[in-house]
Amino acid sequence: MSLPRYKVTILALSLGLAATFVGCSSNPKKDVVDKGPQSSEQSYYDKAKKALDRRQYSDAAKSLEAIDTYFPTGQYSQQAQLDLLYTKFMQKDYEATVTLADRFIRLNPQHENVDYAYYVRGVANMEQNYEGLLRYTSLQQAHRDVSYLKVAYQNFVDFIRRFPSSQYAVDAAQRMKFIGQELAESEMNAARFNVKRKAWLAAVERSQWVVEHYPQTPQIPEALATMAYGYQKLGDKATAQQYIDVLKLNYPNMVKANGDVNLRAARRDGSWINKATLGIFGRQAVSQTGSEQPAQEKEKSGVLNRLSFGLLGNKDDSKLESAPANESLYDQQRNQQ
Repeated sequence: MSLPRYKVTILALSLGLAATFVGCSSNPKKDVVDKGPQSSEQSYYDKAKKALDRRQYSDAAKSLEAIDTYFPTGQYSQQAQLDLLYTKFMQKDYEATVTLADRFIRLNPQHENVDYAYYVRGVANMEQNYEGLLRYTSLQQAHRDVSYLKVAYQNFVDFIRRFPSSQYAVDAAQRMKFIGQELAESEMNAARFNVKRKAWLAAVERSQWVVEHYPQTPQIPEALATMAYGYQKLGDKATAQQYIDVLKLNYPNMVKANGDVNLRAARRDGSWINKATLGIFGRQAVSQTGSEQPAQEKEKSGVLNRLSFGLLGNKDDSKLESAPANESLYDQQRNQQ
């Protein structure tokens, strides 16, 4: 018995498609073959320099990566690695920047410009903590994850210990000061949460950590007040009184007339409006003593800027957001010649 014509047609089409798929699977697309360097090392490096002069970082990266791949022991090998480090940073590829810095430090520990790699590694880790739209708001970054800041802080500690006379040492010290304030604020944010849930011992421990490890930060008054308040709640009145005496001597407005701790005066929590709008509205610049800061200390960016997440209007660069140098390292060396 013969099959109907339409079934024969369907069967033929099915067999044809099956044969096509089998043929494709048995003849996969050939991999792209690396044909090796297309020009000399000097030519690649000249192209990279021109691209960097024009701030064409993608083109510069291609030429520098070619030098790194095809001429690993060439004349410009180490210089290309440093320039590639700078290029990746300017492309905001901070993860690659850290990887390249670690590699350069490992392969060239005695290089005359290895301090640059140590420094940029810290800056890149610092910048990773401020990635995303929240960097354009006034919401405190310290109330988020600060793991990259901790790594950056240790990077700068290591850098300054090894290269105290480096041209980047002053900037690294300023960044350490800023990071210290952020880490102290992170600890105090946790302490405030513990006070709300009446975990007095945990609040005291967080505050004590700030006093011991970040003694030069603006969070010290609140940390001392929290410790005094926490010890009062724990029933250790003798220890609480010691911290109250310190507050009376240094921050008298944080102690009420009856001798109790004025914890509210030590805080600077944002309002619920500020939190609900991710820092766009409702935040008032308040000092640790509860008074309003001078005008120049307030948030400088306008409402239009914050509403557009930094795309419109003026932007305040108070987060120390900057390139690791005003010019790439090869520019500095060329100017010295």
